[in-house]
Amino acid sequence: MIPVLMPTYNRADLAFERGEGAWLWTADQRRFLDFGSGIATSSIGHAHPHLVRAIAEQAGRVMHVSNLYRIPEAERLAARLVETSFADSVFFCNSGAEANEGMIKAVRKYHAETGHPERYRVICFEGAFHGRTLAMLAATGNEKYLAGFGPPVDGFDHVPFGNMNAVRAAITPQTAGILIEPIQGEGGVRPASLQFLRDLRAACDEYGLLLALDEVQSGMGRSGRLWAHQWAGIEPDVMSSAKGIGGGFPLGAILAKERVAQYLKPGTHGSTFGGNPLACAAGNAVLDVILAPGFLERVDRVARHLWRGLEALAQRHPAVVEGVQGAGLLLGLKLKPEVGNTDMQAAAAAEGLLTVAAGMNVLRLAPPLIITEAEADEALRLLDRACRRAAPQAARDAAQ
Repeated sequence: MIPVLMPTYNRADLAFERGEGAWLWTADQRRFLDFGSGIATSSIGHAHPHLVRAIAEQAGRVMHVSNLYRIPEAERLAARLVETSFADSVFFCNSGAEANEGMIKAVRKYHAETGHPERYRVICFEGAFHGRTLAMLAATGNEKYLAGFGPPVDGFDHVPFGNMNAVRAAITPQTAGILIEPIQGEGGVRPASLQFLRDLRAACDEYGLLLALDEVQSGMGRSGRLWAHQWAGIEPDVMSSAKGIGGGFPLGAILAKERVAQYLKPGTHGSTFGGNPLACAAGNAVLDVILAPGFLERVDRVARHLWRGLEALAQRHPAVVEGVQGAGLLLGLKLKPEVGNTDMQAAAAAEGLLTVAAGMNVLRLAPPLIITEAEADEALRLLDRACRRAAPQAARDAAQ
């Protein structure tokens, strides 16, 4: 018999009744250190007092009115995002997939309105993940995700991640833009090199293309800067954000320069729930925390401490871990072929550490941005135990 919740997930047999900071508790009071944070979403941890208070107070006033009216909370959040980014204007929605859909619409609309309607194709990258809508499945390009859903939506061309020669070879008179995650999350926690991001910006300028960045997972402070692309010293033309932007409350956003945003006029795009008072109260509360003096510097410091610990872990367990990759607090352990990432995820959970599997046999670590160095050390201790638990039998025999 089919479960009442559609079986679209292979759920672990864990149910959490409460959380605090980087920790979660089950109903039987088992405690877990959360280094998945709802897939990089609970950006300021669980039950953060400021976020809880902001949501409760807003819910007691008004939760939803629709975009038929002005929403002061959305106006304030948009102004703050504009002030701290490259963007001139913001559109709010509910999720990363929606933000990416709207971003591609903005790219196509820009070229249609500026005299080049033939420019509708977007260059994407192998290993990408942009969401589960039909168009974003096509942008992702993974055959496993596309299977069974009919012909892929037209307009997306895929090239190897990090290969600038392939990018240039893929540009045609129909190319409208380039879409990339500064750090591929689902695709194996692979960061684009800063030079590659700079080269993409230069190519877009050269060919009159728009650079569209998917910062759904890498943004909102996860890299140690508010936006991961800021490490490269570049600016996109349009960018998507979600996950950590609401601290766990559903919220997404499209940020764009004026020359792109001006063509999304009434009737061209919309969202019933997007940017409602409750969601934007959450978004403003998250920004209060992330933009506080010293917060991002602390994220960077703890992330570097964790990276060093993971490198030492890899050296201690060469039969399990091939290496460390990622950036900021979006890190991955590249595992040996003999050790499956889901097996390693289960081993970590058995030790009390929550992680997330990613592509290319990588174990993803995306803790709340508020973790301390002591909590990073505790995660390293638990990962050490998980490595021993998940090690191939020959390696365990050799260690005895």
